[in-house]
Amino acid sequence: MSATQPVQPVQPVQPKVTEREARRVAEAAREQDWRKPSFAKELFLGRFRIDLIHPHPLPADEDVRRGEAFLARMREFCEAMLADGTAARIEREARIPDETVRGLKELGALGMKIDPQYGGLGLTQVYYNKALALVGSVSPAIGALLSAHQSIGVPQPLKMFGTREQKDAYLPRCATTAISAFLLTEPDVGSDPARLATTAVPDGEDVYVLDGVKLWTTNGVVADLLVVMARVPKSENHRGGITAFVVEADSPGITVEHRNAFMGLRGLENGVTRFHGVRVPAAQRIGAEGAGLKIALTTLNTGRLSLPAMCVGAGKWCLKIAREWSGVREQWGRPVARHEAVGAKISFIAATTFALEAVVDLASQMADEDRNDIRIEAALAKLYGSEMACLMADELVQIRGGRGFETAESLAARGERAVPAEQMLRDLRINRIFEGSTEIMHLLIAREAVDAHLAVAGDIIDPEKDLGDKARAGARAAGFYARWLPQLATGAGQLPGTYRAFHPPGHPDLATHLRYVERCSRKLARSTFWAMSRWQGRMETKQNFLGRIVDIGAELFAMSAACVRAEHLRAADEHGREAYQLADAFCRQSRIRVEELFGRLWSNTDDLDRKVVEGVLGGAYTWLEEGVLDPSGDGPWIADAAPGPSVHENVHRPLR
Repeated sequence: MSATQPVQPVQPVQPKVTEREARRVAEAAREQDWRKPSFAKELFLGRFRIDLIHPHPLPADEDVRRGEAFLARMREFCEAMLADGTAARIEREARIPDETVRGLKELGALGMKIDPQYGGLGLTQVYYNKALALVGSVSPAIGALLSAHQSIGVPQPLKMFGTREQKDAYLPRCATTAISAFLLTEPDVGSDPARLATTAVPDGEDVYVLDGVKLWTTNGVVADLLVVMARVPKSENHRGGITAFVVEADSPGITVEHRNAFMGLRGLENGVTRFHGVRVPAAQRIGAEGAGLKIALTTLNTGRLSLPAMCVGAGKWCLKIAREWSGVREQWGRPVARHEAVGAKISFIAATTFALEAVVDLASQMADEDRNDIRIEAALAKLYGSEMACLMADELVQIRGGRGFETAESLAARGERAVPAEQMLRDLRINRIFEGSTEIMHLLIAREAVDAHLAVAGDIIDPEKDLGDKARAGARAAGFYARWLPQLATGAGQLPGTYRAFHPPGHPDLATHLRYVERCSRKLARSTFWAMSRWQGRMETKQNFLGRIVDIGAELFAMSAACVRAEHLRAADEHGREAYQLADAFCRQSRIRVEELFGRLWSNTDDLDRKVVEGVLGGAYTWLEEGVLDPSGDGPWIADAAPGPSVHENVHRPLR
């Protein structure tokens, strides 16, 4: 509801937390145990467990039949959108047409991941991702709408943590008609949820009252159902903490105050949502009080795979356009593809698309089988996919030259093919921020990568532990490292005949790349150990070092996935020779990046950079800013998010 008269803003109740308290909240939210094996976790520990990913896991025949049937229907729907100009209209009008959303509902696209018993299609993660890649290649905004609804919206957390009553009440709606959104971020709270200000105050035993403001609520403008993260105050009979709720979007007291506009994804229904005195039945709480962050992080373990899936679709499209354009565009007497400078870019796009699809398909099939813990693999796929897709799109713009910078509408107006290369670049850029920025993903993955070390030696470097705890940790660490460190001295990567199955006659030698991965895995583990020994408690502040460690791990994972996929395709007699060539090209390109990253672990400008930053913040270089004007003016950096009734018109528009 929107108030008709302005009200005096109330000072927001912003929790004051120290850095250590914020880390403690994040630590409490992560999954503590490793009940299943993890290829990526072992990789960071110096153990190359290729047996966990090879032979490549395969979907069941029925899953393939159901998935392919839906992909055929989705392809027809997408082809119709291209034929009638819907995709271009979304970009032009910055809005997905209502009739398009109705068509998606009729197609069953809202329920791709929802079990058939609730009216969904029950697609596997593999085919859900393929569907997102397909629709995202036509309209990334539609891909984002479907992904936000099913990957992080109401269906996924209810599937994993909801009660039977909640599933019965909400999943049939989500599968057919109701669009959902996930609300965590606030105007002054991003990746630091310990400072979450939105509150859910118990009113008796059966109701919570929500107050607060949420920012960047993807799907929030059109959503029917919301997953809201709010802080329950600790009190008698209430353990309190950040808690998840399912909330009806049209509840009294909810106002969508603004629809945000962005440099890309112009059809994204993303807004600012205010809660004022919103009464939510306790039966709509997901899980226990205080379990909200754990629910969010667990949901994202597989939810993150949807984003790199759409990056795969972008890579495939970039390759198609690069191939067709560079074959007909001539310079100096021959097609531009035949010039080495352009050819290298095309090779990068082709090889990287192959590897990225290998990463996403492997991680997705592992998620479907549920035999492995894929929290690190999914995070690596998100990190690597978002970074590499941006690079591929940028290279496509460069290959297209001036036409790459020109809009599709302008190209069409003057009689040329309407290639939206610049739109693709703009649309992909958000993926390095969505669902955990690259910098946050580095820290999240690094924390998981060093989990084994912290489990045995964490108390040694914890300033809050007493001498007794440190002594016991020292004894544990001595036993662990006495067994572990010798394993890092030598391994299968030093034996010439290892992984010979990856060098069949007449194909490139992928075995040598896998031996390289094995050696680098041990080197990566040694580097991590030396860094922890050197910096101990200060290790968590060495974010650039940790980022390089993670980036090396991402490259090694991608190389492994590419080789396994190539061998799988060869064994299945599906483009085996070409797949081996692409995997070989990718691994050779990746090895160059890995060597550079290893070199930068110890030879870098990190210390100098910190000094420069201190100078910038201290005003030492303000003279360098002279000679320009700032068009942004003097407005506040962060909008007022004080709780209270809204003074804005409600722009919520549910799609029917």
